[in-house]
Amino acid sequence: MKDRETNIQVQEVDIPAIEIKDVVKIYKLYDRARDRVKEALGLGRRQSHKLHYALNGVSLNIYRGETVGIIGTNGSGKSTILKIITGVLTPTSGEVHVAGRISALLELGAGFNMEYNGIENVYLNGTMMGFSDKEIDEKLPEILEFADIGDYVNQPVKTYSSGMFVRLAFAVAINIEPEILIVDEALSVGDVFFQAKCYHKFEEFKKLGKTIVFVSHDLSIISKYCDRVFLLNKGNLLGEGSPKEMIDAYKRVLVGQYEIHEGEGALDGAKAADGKSGNPEGQRSQGVNPDAQEYGTKQAEIIDYYLTDERGVQAMAILKGAKFTLHMRVRFRTHVPAPIFALSIKNVLGVEITGTNTMIEKAFLESGEPGQVKDITFTQKMSLQGGEYLLSLGVTGYNGDTFEVYHRLYDVMEVTVVSDKDTVGYYDMESEVTVTDADVPGTV
Repeated sequence: MKDRETNIQVQEVDIPAIEIKDVVKIYKLYDRARDRVKEALGLGRRQSHKLHYALNGVSLNIYRGETVGIIGTNGSGKSTILKIITGVLTPTSGEVHVAGRISALLELGAGFNMEYNGIENVYLNGTMMGFSDKEIDEKLPEILEFADIGDYVNQPVKTYSSGMFVRLAFAVAINIEPEILIVDEALSVGDVFFQAKCYHKFEEFKKLGKTIVFVSHDLSIISKYCDRVFLLNKGNLLGEGSPKEMIDAYKRVLVGQYEIHEGEGALDGAKAADGKSGNPEGQRSQGVNPDAQEYGTKQAEIIDYYLTDERGVQAMAILKGAKFTLHMRVRFRTHVPAPIFALSIKNVLGVEITGTNTMIEKAFLESGEPGQVKDITFTQKMSLQGGEYLLSLGVTGYNGDTFEVYHRLYDVMEVTVVSDKDTVGYYDMESEVTVTDADVPGTV
């Protein structure tokens, strides 16, 4: 049977594994610790707390055999809903029904005793899941092989690095025969080889018809592995649908270009702050680095910058293979002969991957005059591999034979490339591959 939204084959899609109905989770926030004590003792006449809705009437169903992602900004309620599903937290109101054995990998440390060594924690977790010592004995070799932390397994887990900790925790989570696997951001601390090993295990689980629910800020992983995605924001469920649809909606959330119908929590269309797809001067999107390095004479100054996707909607996440545009606004304070506007992209290690400027592109060979404001756009196809990148901008030029730097902004904003297919290296050559039978005499 195929899911109507994603057109992806899922197993037993009509049988819920997890049902969440009108779930609310409220926390009381106090300005001072003593206010909490006074209120607990019934002292004082005035209410000294504010209510924070971590979840506000969220309803959703996750079906057997699905791999479901939950995305949203920090503080949107993603981890809270996972903890309620696993029973770590109790909702303030609402109903949660889970059908099947759950194994969860939440934040580092959850379910582990820091004083115990690795093997003791394996038995502790297995016992909590209802396994006998004999059953855990049978699973132990497979758990230790997957974790691959060597003799550290005999040391207290409080001595582990975050990478070793997540190796052991994930090895336990996947080897206790769960019907539902729930994973929070914890995998992001593992090295790239271990992450690949984990995602390969996800593929195995999908083939076995198990249900997987995970939270991740890595939109490439969401795009590649999920059948369906839920988008949360400030405790509200904004929408659900295919990975592409929800990632696109998430990009609008990041720049505030969305509406919620009161009482519905449903995502409406994009709505730019100025009624257009552009960015008003001085309005910064998320993903801008507040500590970006800058220098220059400021004879020409970059006063605004942002990215838009192929639809013209402001974004900080771009689909691989899609067109995107960098917008830069520059104000001239003096006469500047033949200014050069530049863009460069680095990876997170600081390696410059690519870049261009208006001189190379022969796009602008005029001068800038005092008081003029120029809007510059660089439009190109995104061919970089999935991941995080940093953008740098500049306005330079030649005054006679002297090279002048008017304004440079290093690593001023990030861009996330979302990809469900990464090749080797920094960019995709977009190869077209064919395999045919060779016409060799004497062969059948």
